[in-house]
Amino acid sequence: MSAAPAVTAANFEEEVLKSAIPVLVDFWAEWCGPCKALGPTIDLIAAEYEGKAKILKLDVQTEAALAGKYGVQSIPTLLIFKDGEIKSRLVGLHPKPDITAEIDKQL
Repeated sequence: MSAAPAVTAANFEEEVLKSAIPVLVDFWAEWCGPCKALGPTIDLIAAEYEGKAKILKLDVQTEAALAGKYGVQSIPTLLIFKDGEIKSRLVGLHPKPDITAEIDKQL
């Protein structure tokens, strides 16, 4: 079980757009090798930033419309939201320090 909970179209507005703290959304899919490689890093970040930022995962297979709405064309894509707006976009496999630096900018 991932330390980063799943987000869906049903709770996206509440969990992401209306969040009082920054939110990183990991757009991924089960069949995506780089996504699976990034998974443990996302879990570490979720534990590290608990209470400071939300770390959520969005499965593009089941939430294709939401992925399309945010211009996700390749995965993994990490979007960092603050105050309901995208503040940062990382596409592809990135090392943990690159991801946490982007989150830190929004804290």
